Amino acid sequence: MAHHPHEPRDDQHAPGPSHAPGPPHGQGHGQGLSPGQGHGHGHGHDTDIDWAEMAPHLEAQAELFTPLYERALSWLGREVTEPGLIVDVGSGPGVVSCLFAETFPGARVTAVDGSAPLLERARQRADRLGYGDRFDTLAGELPDVLAELDYPADLLWAGRSLHHLGDQRAALASFADRLAPGGTLAIMEGGLPARFLPRDLGFGRPGLEARLDALQEEWFARMRADLPGSVEEAEDWSALLGAAGLKHARSRSFLLDLPAPASGRARAYIAASLTRLRDVFGDALGADDRAMLDRLLDPQDEAGVHRRADVFVLAAHTVHTAVKPVQ
Repeated sequence: MAHHPHEPRDDQHAPGPSHAPGPPHGQGHGQGLSPGQGHGHGHGHDTDIDWAEMAPHLEAQAELFTPLYERALSWLGREVTEPGLIVDVGSGPGVVSCLFAETFPGARVTAVDGSAPLLERARQRADRLGYGDRFDTLAGELPDVLAELDYPADLLWAGRSLHHLGDQRAALASFADRLAPGGTLAIMEGGLPARFLPRDLGFGRPGLEARLDALQEEWFARMRADLPGSVEEAEDWSALLGAAGLKHARSRSFLLDLPAPASGRARAYIAASLTRLRDVFGDALGADDRAMLDRLLDPQDEAGVHRRADVFVLAAHTVHTAVKPVQ
């Protein structure tokens, strides 16, 4: 079986003057930081991400997005029957890994990540939820660490982790290599940027989130370029899955719709996300947009996200699947 991590990895750097964490998930490019994604590579300078520091945000986000993940896993459950081994590649703190354990009670689940502290949180979550006897962790650099799996996977899931690997085509080939014949590879990549706010807030210039999207697209491009062995690749996921030797490619998108008025948990997530955006992009934002974010994040301001009645969470994520042929 896969093993527990024995020592922490230091693949990511703590944020500092030139090592700011990345923008929050669900914004620009439909990518950003996810509840569970590949944490096996350091980025460069302003695109560095301190995954362990982000653990509480990643967990809160994944828990908020649980309805979306439950629908995605229910769909996978109709595609994949009675898997023996499920591998969550870039699992982060294991929220989605544990959802797999819940959805597939006969399966063994292995959470794989480059961050040992996040895997320890995953292990604790699995133990707390009663899945510990069929839950393993594997720490190491993706995708190479997958060679340490004791046997092939029936379902290999990469939830918004692939885009953190420099050569996505080569990574998909590695993922496919670790599938059992007839096994399914499922990647969650793309979708639509999340939305929290009305276009016109009643103050400042309308369209704040669209302008933040543009900044995040630029950040995402820099992040990709800074990855070790980065290769530019058209994001035709069906074609890339086919190039990895897989068949029967399919795609489906899943919606998270938490309408206004937002719950306290949703408001906390919105505030944390906008705070990260303000911190990361402060110098690139115009003075008017910085002032808008400051007001939105003021807990005492009736126009802020903590108090206004019209904030919401709306997001869409896309899952792409393909099957390894039976030889």
